[in-house]
Amino acid sequence: MNNQRLIEAYNRMMERVREVVGQEADALRQAVDHAEEKAVELGELTREEAERIGGYLVRDLHDAGEYMAETGEELKGWLRFDLEKIEAQVLTLFAEVADKTTVELAALAERARHAGERRTGQVTGIGTLKCTACGELLHFQKTGHIPPCPKCHGTSYRRVEG
Repeated sequence: MNNQRLIEAYNRMMERVREVVGQEADALRQAVDHAEEKAVELGELTREEAERIGGYLVRDLHDAGEYMAETGEELKGWLRFDLEKIEAQVLTLFAEVADKTTVELAALAERARHAGERRTGQVTGIGTLKCTACGELLHFQKTGHIPPCPKCHGTSYRRVEG
């Protein structure tokens, strides 16, 4: 599957999650499951690809919601860069879903901390990642694939907060 197709699938699934998320405790997982099913049903992704992209969505939204719940700050602090540089549609989708799921995400904070590692080749949403080997920062201003570290060629990252 080509990289651009996965990136576009991430953004489409984020849109579907935004449409479904409510105030229920398990709304995020249900919304992501729904978005995965829709992507498979429409032939956009295989089941395995949809589950992988769904996992990336949950991971990124947990991080954003956890940050906002713990700090009371807006997404700007979590992203660590100017919001004006982000594609407006992607930011709107991400902000709406993250805001609606803050309560649920705070309750799942412990689990999210352990699942916070990102690897080269995975898809990630907007934000800043730090190489676990050398500390190099990668800034994602739109959805994209995580490359090897440009400084040390490391393949493991953590989300940088605040």
